[in-house]
Amino acid sequence: MSDFTSDFWNWYIIGITLLSVAFCAWLLLAMAKAKAPAGGKAPTAPAAGGKEVEITGHVWDGDLAEFNNPLPRWWMWLFWITIVFSLGYLVLYPGLGRIEGVLRWTSTGAYAKESAEQDAKVKPLYDKYAAMDLKQVAADPAARGMGERIFLNNCAQCHGSDAGGGRGFPNLRDGDWLYGGAPETIKESVTNGRMGVMPALGAALGGDDSVKNVVAYVRSLSGLSHDGTRAQLGRAQFETVCAACHGVDGKGNQAVGAPNLTDKVWLYGSSEAVIAEGINKGRNVTATTGTTTMPSFKDQLGAARIHLVAAYVWSLSNSAAPAAK
Repeated sequence: MSDFTSDFWNWYIIGITLLSVAFCAWLLLAMAKAKAPAGGKAPTAPAAGGKEVEITGHVWDGDLAEFNNPLPRWWMWLFWITIVFSLGYLVLYPGLGRIEGVLRWTSTGAYAKESAEQDAKVKPLYDKYAAMDLKQVAADPAARGMGERIFLNNCAQCHGSDAGGGRGFPNLRDGDWLYGGAPETIKESVTNGRMGVMPALGAALGGDDSVKNVVAYVRSLSGLSHDGTRAQLGRAQFETVCAACHGVDGKGNQAVGAPNLTDKVWLYGSSEAVIAEGINKGRNVTATTGTTTMPSFKDQLGAARIHLVAAYVWSLSNSAAPAAK
């Protein structure tokens, strides 16, 4: 790792940048003068007024020749202006390795400044909604629209633009909640995130045959087709190993984010293979099983925006009466 953080790369960037500018200047000077082709006298062709002009040797259609003239002066000056501009830019702004530039401008600094200016403009509006009850905010069309835009910019990547969710990402439009759908609970989820973890239990259950029994029992809880004999065998194993999180009745536990297994809502799917995969491998943060982690948005959004987006999310599965004026 030290190879990528050593001073060599700083000087490498500085050198390659300055050499590139210098090469452009040299090339411009070299092209400023007309040169005859090597190996003898340059061919000529008649120009306007009968004057003979050197040509490069490229002739098309018998009489269409390319004159060996210098670049037009106005064109050359444009290139020189570009070179001078680039040198001035490198003096003022970062572009030469770790040299900050005279103005000490950075993209992160500019973003922070612009964000602070925008926050100052909308602060009165945010303060107004922050002082309101979340259900009242959800009943305000303007506030709900603001919450929707915040959702689309920050939450739709996982939950979808319609908040319908996807494999491993909960649907926020129904009434099924892993951790609870109360307004303050939703705010807590957005603020601090959620770390849902299901351990791999295949070995604890005793192998593939026992896993199949538990799969059959789990499917029976929600009325899915199943092997009755295996379901009877799997019930005792479920109550011994799985009930600690999902409850003896399989209705889940919102305190730990354990889903209800008796309804028709499945986060990853309800097929025997998918349920067996969840039992055998668990549901942790991996590329193959999806993600059970919801990140914290406390620093990214701040309390005021979280209040608005939580009100929007709550409104997707609830209705609130307009606040009295």
